[in-house]
Amino acid sequence: MSNVCLAEISPVPLDVSAIMATVAGPEVGGITMFVGAVRDHDSGRPVEALSYTAHPKAEQILREVAQEVADDFPDARLAVVHRIGDLVIGDLAVVVVAAGAHRDEAFAAARRLIDDVKATLPIWKHQRFVDGTFEWVGLP
Repeated sequence: MSNVCLAEISPVPLDVSAIMATVAGPEVGGITMFVGAVRDHDSGRPVEALSYTAHPKAEQILREVAQEVADDFPDARLAVVHRIGDLVIGDLAVVVVAAGAHRDEAFAAARRLIDDVKATLPIWKHQRFVDGTFEWVGLP
């Protein structure tokens, strides 16, 4: 059985508690989480809002990335959800949770998972700035 408890792309707001609950269990002594939120600036420019667009295979790729991390951290339980669609300042864009018997493995697994997701997941950000300009981030 895989220790990837959840790996999804979501068009609806992210529920941190529900995502965290997927990795909980009596054997878990440490849970660490990374939550990425939409901020009001990027590279010194004020951001108004943004939209995430995913490749049709993004969820499959997310599961594969999570499984690769799980394979390297067999004692950690993992969950990752990335948001798509229109988001405003303060909305949650991504939640990564790792749990283990001890904190060291949970911290290391969570760090690796968010880094690998950011590096490989085919999700693109269309960022709108307050001055009316925009940019795409993450295009191949």
